Amino acid sequence: MEELQEQIRRLVLAVNVIDGVYSKQCKAIGIKENTLTLLYALDDGAAYSQKELSEKWLIPKTTLNTIVKECVAKGYLRLEPAAHNNEKTLRLTKRGRQYAQEVLAPVYQTEQRALAKTLTEFSPEFITALEAFTDTLQKENETFKGKSRHL
Repeated sequence: MEELQEQIRRLVLAVNVIDGVYSKQCKAIGIKENTLTLLYALDDGAAYSQKELSEKWLIPKTTLNTIVKECVAKGYLRLEPAAHNNEKTLRLTKRGRQYAQEVLAPVYQTEQRALAKTLTEFSPEFITALEAFTDTLQKENETFKGKSRHL
């Protein structure tokens, strides 16, 4: 049990360091972390609803709404009617795509160099394993009832 907890601790620490790297990059670029996350999410060219983005990328709904308004005002995003419901979807405009590419280029370069170096030593399966752990952790968390009490 202690060995398992130590492995979890190492994993959590690694995730926190990863978050810290992105936070430092945002400061260097001069962009809010959640704005970077939104641009990152939309950079695949697909359209998403705010609900989808909030749930998948864990951006609080009110924060996302504020960022969307800012990006629409700057001409980076457009709202489009969704085919299947009343909710609108978001898509980068041409100007938004250019801005996203400019902002994301150094982030992508850093990620690609780090992953290329990592893959010289480890299998790409570590990503699949991390995704599986994430999915399982989310499912386990659904049964979490705050069993521990603060003193």
